[in-house]
Amino acid sequence: MAHYRAPESKREQFRRYLEKSGVLDSITSVLVALYEEADKPDNALDFIKLHLGAASPEPADVETLRMELADLQQKCNLLMGENKELRNRLMQYEPSPEERAAE
Repeated sequence: MAHYRAPESKREQFRRYLEKSGVLDSITSVLVALYEEADKPDNALDFIKLHLGAASPEPADVETLRMELADLQQKCNLLMGENKELRNRLMQYEPSPEERAAE
């Protein structure tokens, strides 16, 4: 009989852990929202994922972010080139740290 109570104790500890961390409240609220949904979704699991925040972003959002990333990478490359050019121009007027150490 003691063997039977040990798993029950672990189960109770796990339940308290879920309750304390807010998992039970989150799951309960999502299930209540699904229950109260007038037009039940075809895929309940997708509904739950979406409302728990585990759903992937919309394709339009992904495309917008990709375009922004490409634009920022292009700007970064231009600035890196400009930085390199300015460093080269600066070297014409100032000796490098190695040359200053040799003096």
